[in-house]
Amino acid sequence: MNQLVRFTPPATELPARGQRRRAARSGNFGVLDIGTTKIVCVIGRIEGDGTPRALGFGWQKAVGVKAGSIIDLEAAELAIRAAVAQAEEMADVQLRGVIVNLSCGQPGSRSQNVQWPIGGRATTEADLRAMLHEGRRRAEAEGRSVLHALPLGFTVDATPGVPDPRGMVCDTLSARLHVVDAAENALSNLALCLSRCDLDVEEVVCAPFAAGLACLDEDEAELGTVIIEMGGGTTSLAVFADGHLAHTAQLPIGGWQVTNDLARVLSTPIAHAERLKTMHGSALEGDDRGEMLPVPQVGETDEHLARVPRRMITSIIRPRVEETFEILRDRLENADLPRDMTRRIVLTGGASQLIGVSELASRVLDRPIGQIRIARPRQVRGLPETVSGASFSTAVGLMHWAGGHGRPVIDLGQAPTEPGALRRLGEFLRRWW
Repeated sequence: MNQLVRFTPPATELPARGQRRRAARSGNFGVLDIGTTKIVCVIGRIEGDGTPRALGFGWQKAVGVKAGSIIDLEAAELAIRAAVAQAEEMADVQLRGVIVNLSCGQPGSRSQNVQWPIGGRATTEADLRAMLHEGRRRAEAEGRSVLHALPLGFTVDATPGVPDPRGMVCDTLSARLHVVDAAENALSNLALCLSRCDLDVEEVVCAPFAAGLACLDEDEAELGTVIIEMGGGTTSLAVFADGHLAHTAQLPIGGWQVTNDLARVLSTPIAHAERLKTMHGSALEGDDRGEMLPVPQVGETDEHLARVPRRMITSIIRPRVEETFEILRDRLENADLPRDMTRRIVLTGGASQLIGVSELASRVLDRPIGQIRIARPRQVRGLPETVSGASFSTAVGLMHWAGGHGRPVIDLGQAPTEPGALRRLGEFLRRWW
């Protein structure tokens, strides 16, 4: 069965010449955000003005998921089924497939320069597909599967900056591709889990990419911005420039690690550690109001409460958050991106709501505080305020993706209307598993 689980999204039908963005999804669609702490399903449709509207939503506490990866198929299946059922009941729609986020498989970026001989004739779509397959072949040789293959620019002979080379006569065509890939086995486990839920995978979108689509305005995406999505089990970043995704990276560190640190150091139950973090947590050095906080001990009754100063909570939280930003800083430096592209920082995700996060990010990432902001996703009609906070940025971004937002002029990635390897794998598993 191992030979059947290769994830290789097919090349996409290229849009007609002059089309600036691929058409939005028609009819009803579903998006699924599988995170470490929660699973969110939203059913929506695209309105006449091109914006999404939510028809129904559901969310459940995540189980069977760790650092964005499926670790318990049965537990994850039950949680996904429950979230999907809530959304289906509210929307009175039954889903067959979903657009799903990807935070498993250590997704990462690589830039590729691909040259293709044209031989003095007009460039065709077949030439572009061949260049795409060459980029995918390089990634798959290392056991990686391509999620997005985004053209950053074409060079026709010695003429750079060509947005669409189809029909142009040249001897050699060069393309600069930004490839986002992930480990094949993790994607196969994602496909297997969703097939057990009777769901097809219509598209897979990198989680920080989706968060950027939900939170960044057009100027930020054009001028260059780093969005950092601080989730429960992972922290990921996406760099946007010239209106497209330029780089992405992910760390297996999130808000759950902060909660775990508190629980271990204070010997308190995890549920109370989460409450301490949410109600009294801070990443600000010296943020001490002289408070003494009651802390129940593991295995003790409520009558046996320890009391710790609030500054002790901060002294536990701050090092973990600081470490996270230090690793992100190193990732950005190693990406060798222009400083102008990474000057602005946007923070989102549930863990970004911690007091003092923007100030700590300013110091560690060496950015003025005025160039850092904490963002919520743009409001989507039909979604209540409780499902519109920073922790729902990825789910909202998936809805904007369904509306055509963020898709390149020439989309060399996956297509929602084609069967794809994940969908074929799901159909096989439903027949034989």
